[in-house]
Amino acid sequence: MIQLKSDRELEKMREAGRHVAETLLSLRKIVKVGMLTQEFNDAATEEIASRKVMSSFLGYGPGGAPPFPAVICTSVNEEIVHGIPGDRRLQNGDILKLDFGVIFEGFHGDSAVSVPVGEIDEEDARLIEATRRSLYAGIEQMRAGQRLGDISNAVQRTAESAGYSVVRDFVGHGIGRDLHEAPKVPNFGPAGRGPRLKVGMVLAVEPMVNRGKPGVDITSDGWTAVTADHERSSHFEHTVAITPDGPEILTHVPGSH
Repeated sequence: MIQLKSDRELEKMREAGRHVAETLLSLRKIVKVGMLTQEFNDAATEEIASRKVMSSFLGYGPGGAPPFPAVICTSVNEEIVHGIPGDRRLQNGDILKLDFGVIFEGFHGDSAVSVPVGEIDEEDARLIEATRRSLYAGIEQMRAGQRLGDISNAVQRTAESAGYSVVRDFVGHGIGRDLHEAPKVPNFGPAGRGPRLKVGMVLAVEPMVNRGKPGVDITSDGWTAVTADHERSSHFEHTVAITPDGPEILTHVPGSH
């Protein structure tokens, strides 16, 4: 579990977060009907090169998983997370999830956003907004002295009160010198439990919210997680530092989610 030891370390994480946020903002601006998901990987690869940072995702293979073959995850509709960019072509009304991370001077930043493609229906718009609200409800709990479970419970209550379910197979995480560090940050569970939150902790909070049930299947590529009932899913994520003044979102820039 990382606990930042100096202002210099926090500045490095701010820079990692800025590169992530600015890249996702630029990718959101090019989303349109007819694009291939591979095009987002190409654009993100160019951003990484121009910014002189490294990909957090390319080649990543925890727990015996095959090395991830791209610098960004592109998950569409029933795909929850970890979608591999390829020849899937975006259709009007799709929900596209972009999940992206970089390494700046040894520190990671990680963020995800759900983006409507063309004109989406009202129910999908509600799903996206409920997921976004659940993210910020969780972040609001990130204050020194609170419990980890307070984050989880806020996410779950916000999503479920809107009529949706939260994915339980995948959770948020600590982040710093490694992409995934302790502690795990579930999107469900009772408040008032888990370790105390402390100044200097950095967590990636990432609700994954389904229109249907929370069940998950993994496709044959070994990475892409889809809803078991094939209902649509939404995903948002921010990297957040706990400061003496409360939560600081490191992967936010003006105009981003």
